[in-house]
Amino acid sequence: MMVLKCIAVDDEPLALKLVETFIEQTPFLQLVQSCDNAIEAMSLIREQQPDIIFLDINMPNLSGMELARLLQEQQGTLPKIIFTTAYNHYAIEGYRVNAVDYLLKPFSYEEFLRAANKVLQLTEEASGQFQSITADDDDFIFLKVEYQWVRISLKDILYIESLKDYVKVHLENSTKGLMSLISLKALEEKLPSLKFMRINRSFIVALDKINSISKNSIFINKTEITVGEQYKETFKTIVDKWLK
Repeated sequence: MMVLKCIAVDDEPLALKLVETFIEQTPFLQLVQSCDNAIEAMSLIREQQPDIIFLDINMPNLSGMELARLLQEQQGTLPKIIFTTAYNHYAIEGYRVNAVDYLLKPFSYEEFLRAANKVLQLTEEASGQFQSITADDDDFIFLKVEYQWVRISLKDILYIESLKDYVKVHLENSTKGLMSLISLKALEEKLPSLKFMRINRSFIVALDKINSISKNSIFINKTEITVGEQYKETFKTIVDKWLK
């Protein structure tokens, strides 16, 4: 498993301790150092070259937002930023400096883990680790499910549903499905186009699992999925081939 180096920055001791604890609880994170001000953080970033900075915004002398702007001006590979703050009005400004996520205090471990997982996914995709474990023969894929890579046979997939930052893979003979932190678009690129098709913004379906088709919908078992307007023409072309 890839391990991401982290720096935690917060001028509130209790808030800093909480982030440190959450990092230590997370198998793919390693705390290399923490500090209570953005000026010291700049030096630590140069020395330690972390993958992630958990960065408070409201700090004296130099704010976390100002530090993020300074980092954007630098050359080379920059750490991913996850802001931690008690004020929600910084959200838009945070995304302007390419922050990966924005944790509003007080946040839970589940919220923290979701943000850290986003960075892990981005880093693995950038390094090619996700691509390297996609099957060449299109018989299966591997997806990260919680803390492990799970092999999924393509023949078992019914359909795939987008749930914000995650996808849910619905499988034959399974009522729960599998949740993975990956975008629907990224997963679509890993699937063979002859077997799977995106039919609206939120669903990819296994073509050989379609039981019936109505004017604007398809049915897989008892699940009805609407065909989106922009996908109708392509889907119609496939259906016409079946009917010939």
